[in-house]
Amino acid sequence: MAKQTKTNAMRILDRNKVEYASFHYFTDDENTDGTLVARMNERDINLVHKTLVARSSKNELYVFVIPINHELDLKKAAQAAGEKKMEMLPHKDLLKYTGYIKGGCSPIGMKKQYATFLEISSELLGKVIVSGGKKGQIIEIEIHNLLSTVNGQLKDLIK
Repeated sequence: MAKQTKTNAMRILDRNKVEYASFHYFTDDENTDGTLVARMNERDINLVHKTLVARSSKNELYVFVIPINHELDLKKAAQAAGEKKMEMLPHKDLLKYTGYIKGGCSPIGMKKQYATFLEISSELLGKVIVSGGKKGQIIEIEIHNLLSTVNGQLKDLIK
């Protein structure tokens, strides 16, 4: 069996002695979605969350972690961040600002620690699954551990 390569997100969790479970999945498809990832790893679809990066009208970046089967409400996102307006960061800019690519963007271990918000209804789940920092890698982590690692806040974010 090949040795698992640790991602930056995993190294940060290890360094901070935060418990998590990591799972791998194989994809050669650019359109692999969270539903398929959950099925491939026999995980509850409701736990799978996506990490989205948005930019305010003041050009500040913010990170939003929401369930994969929901859409980010940009008005609620702006309100959560104390901003007037918010728009999604174009995918082409994701690597430049976060160090991650689309499909492998983790809220943990970005180039800079941006203000991070987690959908408040997710708190009831107790844990979430987020990208592990590269395509083909996911991390299951308790919500309080994720929030403390990224200094995140729970907010109402979805439509």
